[in-house]
Amino acid sequence: MPRPRIPDTVKTQVAERIAAFNHQVLPDPHVCYRPRYQGAFLYLDRDDYGHVGRICRLTYTGALDAWDFAIYKYSDERYDPDEWFFPGAELVDGTIEGALRAGLAAYPP
Repeated sequence: MPRPRIPDTVKTQVAERIAAFNHQVLPDPHVCYRPRYQGAFLYLDRDDYGHVGRICRLTYTGALDAWDFAIYKYSDERYDPDEWFFPGAELVDGTIEGALRAGLAAYPP
């Protein structure tokens, strides 16, 4: 069964949530999360002083607060949905904000 593509309305809501998180949680204006989209995937990258690094990938399940999570493993250079032994794994709760917090714990700026 094909995964649902991320609708533009959801992308707008995701952008608002990421902007709010960047403003409220990341006090440094040179550090921010950036979304990328491909089909059913939302990739969360983080810009740290001009260096953009991969953090995680979320898979759209059809609900705004029920994303599937995969951490980016630099050791394997791939997104791994089965990896749960990383700092911040307990913060993953299906939400955009949970993924952003988990990314901060796994890969501090």
